This record gives sequence, structure tokens and C-alpha cells, in this order.
Amino acid sequence: MTQSTAGGSGEPADTTADTTVVHLMRHGEVHNPDGVLYGRLEGYHLSDLGREMADVVAAHLATNDVTYVVASPLERAQETAAPIARSHGLDIATDARLIESANHFEGGRTSKKDLLHPRHWHVLANPTKPSWGEPYEVIAARMLEAVDAAREAARGHEAVVVSHQLPVWTVRNKLEGRRLWHDPRKRVCTLASLTSLTYVGDELASITYSEPASALLAGASRSVGA
Repeated sequence: MTQSTAGGSGEPADTTADTTVVHLMRHGEVHNPDGVLYGRLEGYHLSDLGREMADVVAAHLATNDVTYVVASPLERAQETAAPIARSHGLDIATDARLIESANHFEGGRTSKKDLLHPRHWHVLANPTKPSWGEPYEVIAARMLEAVDAAREAARGHEAVVVSHQLPVWTVRNKLEGRRLWHDPRKRVCTLASLTSLTYVGDELASITYSEPASALLAGASRSVGA
């Protein structure tokens, strides 16, 4: 587990205020034998291993005070959220702001040779925006809105918010005051991981990261598109 403390004035948090935890969860492994960068495409479901990951996280959170579960509209996120919602007797809310980022390469192969083919050169001009997909600032803004909505829905309790790797990593970078453009290989957001935001009142007090399903990661596919 890793932990960071949100920036601020340095004043101590008001511990008399309500405490709310928003767990940002990346979905489990997806069945993708052809190595397609599936992005927002429909029809991509969890693999058997992905469902096992979701069950492991549900068991991990079973005794937590979870009162709200919300997910991206894509099947893999809904399927990841299902056992968590079920264990707490909750319905799954859906928030379109949690969806995977838009990407020029969606539907194509994920090998370096395919991604760097000359037909794609025109969209590779600006990696800091990025020019090949939804701008990082737009991703961060919609994710912050979704986090705030989940925090309000679970105020004084815990919320589980199931999304995708890039949106989760982007909003974490935003909250920690880091630049948004980055090397995708260095994202700290594995399959079925939890990036947990703890709020005291309306102030972000800390960010912690954990991998409840870490024992299953060795058997996961290396394909991307999550």
C-alpha cells in the first residue's frame, strides 16, 4: 500500500467533521484474446480471472461501511462492481463520467508496430495533450465531478467507484498536483486496484493505494485497452 497526503495550507484537519472514503477501483481483467485496444467499445467482458479479481475485492471490502457503488457504463466496469454491490445489498449506479477515455487507436491492435504505423503519425504530434485521444484535462475534470458526486452520495461512509486505468490515474495525478501527461508504463494502477481518497468534511485528507487482488496479477494477460 502507498499513501500520500493531499496538499493544502498545513492546518490540521477538522476531525469533528464527517469522514468519507471514495475508493476508485480499476476493473478486473478483460477477455481480449485478439489484443484489441477496446477503449469504449461494447462487448468486452471480464475474463474468468477478472471475475475472480472482482470477487476478491468484494471480500476485501465486505466489512467496510460501503453505502454507494457506482460504475462506468461499460460492461467490464459493471461486472467488476456487481459482487461489491451485492455483498452490501446495494444497486449499482451508473455514471457516464467514469467511462474510459476516447482514443484514436480504439479497435486496433496494440503492438508497437501497429501503433507507430505511418498512417497514425498525424495524431502523434503532441503527447502532452494527448493529440491521439481525449485531453487529460478533460478526463480529470469529468472524473473530479464523478468523485464529488460519489462523495456526496456516501457522505460519512464509503463509496466504491469503478472506472478504468487512465481515468483513475489521471484524476490521481490531478489531486496530487502532478503533471497529467505521463509514460503509460509507469501508471500505478493495476487491475482491480483501489486508489482510496479520504475526505474529512469537504477536504481531501489523504490518498492511499492498494492491490487486494495482487496474488492474481501474475496470471493476467498483458494486453492493453483497460
